[in-house]
Amino acid sequence: QVQLVESGGGLVQAGGSLRLSCAASGSILSISAMGWYRQAPGKQRELVAHITSGGSINYADSVKGRFTISRDNAKNTVYLQMNSLKPEDTAVYYCNARALTSGSRYYADYWGQGTQVTVSS
Repeated sequence: QVQLVESGGGLVQAGGSLRLSCAASGSILSISAMGWYRQAPGKQRELVAHITSGGSINYADSVKGRFTISRDNAKNTVYLQMNSLKPEDTAVYYCNARALTSGSRYYADYWGQGTQVTVSS
């Protein structure tokens, strides 16, 4: 019902920057929130940044001041600008959207396939 397509991952040296994008498509009536999560090998998936349709934002403490999340509501797209990257930022980054789709009564969570971010030291 909802497809999330991520792009922008890759390999970068420590101190470098990457910009992730995630576009949502499908039978979407409304998206209340979008966000980015990450999962490093052997670790649980964790929230990186989250933005509501009204523009409220929260970040994980580990990325505050380095990452910026933004959203284009008209395009159902969310971005993550990542600066001053560190080796510990290496992970698979997943896009999330909480969306209401046609034929549904409730919002549900949808996930992208993930994009690898690797930061070399």
